[in-house]
Amino acid sequence: MKKGLAFVLTAAFCLAALTGCGSSKTETKAAETKAETTAETQAAEETQASGETTKLTVAASPTPHAEILNAAKDILKEKGIELEVVEFTDYVQPNKVVDAGDIDANYFQHTPYLENFNEEQGTKLVSAGSIHYEPLGIYPGKSSDLSNIQEGAEIAVPNDATNEARALLLLEANGIITLKEDAGLNATVNDIAENPYNVTIIELAAEQVARAAEDADFLVLNGNYALQANFSVEKDALAKEEADSEAAQTYANIVAVREGDETRADIQTLIEVLKSDDIKSFIESTYEGAVLPVE
Repeated sequence: MKKGLAFVLTAAFCLAALTGCGSSKTETKAAETKAETTAETQAAEETQASGETTKLTVAASPTPHAEILNAAKDILKEKGIELEVVEFTDYVQPNKVVDAGDIDANYFQHTPYLENFNEEQGTKLVSAGSIHYEPLGIYPGKSSDLSNIQEGAEIAVPNDATNEARALLLLEANGIITLKEDAGLNATVNDIAENPYNVTIIELAAEQVARAAEDADFLVLNGNYALQANFSVEKDALAKEEADSEAAQTYANIVAVREGDETRADIQTLIEVLKSDDIKSFIESTYEGAVLPVE
């Protein structure tokens, strides 16, 4: 009887040990990941405190993002951070290089675009902070009078999910089309309920829209691409998103990083500098309403 009891107790002990081992491995892995992130943050803080320089790489669209980052370089250098800006002209690669760990952060997009990208690409990027807002605008192509739109006019818009919805909402706000009542920020061309001018919506990659100026009657451009095409928001935009619009409240441009890196000391310092009064003044004086700092 004693031998039988001893056998049962031994078996139970082994099973508990095995179960505990599996749990221990999971807990250990989680602890190691947390420790690595904490160690990286502490290392960055210690480096800054010691007066040494750390290198931070950020992927960015040329205008205005890279220009804003370059304006922040000297301030960051005083804080022990050597900033390297890597320019990209599309909306895909900047997220891929950050997700792959090749670059520390990127600055080119708004949160809805990032969330949509994460969902489609399986990436795990997060916002480290909101920096500025770029009003979407309607610009002239072959035509320049929104009050006299020709039957069958062609309007070029960005084709990515979030910016196309913004473009359609802007066209609706100016009486060019009417969208289904519940379309909102998820609107697509399939949600056009009324089209009194029978306009044709030409969907193009955001960076290609400005190049359609000779072919399309009107263009709906992101702020950065309008600037690159030498459009002035104040002088050339026939209409633009208003500060109190749903889009203005939603589409602030952010600095994005890999999940967990948003707590890094160097990333937090970058956000602090980009939201500083010096950089706000740079944005306001440089872009004349095309780029607006976020409070």
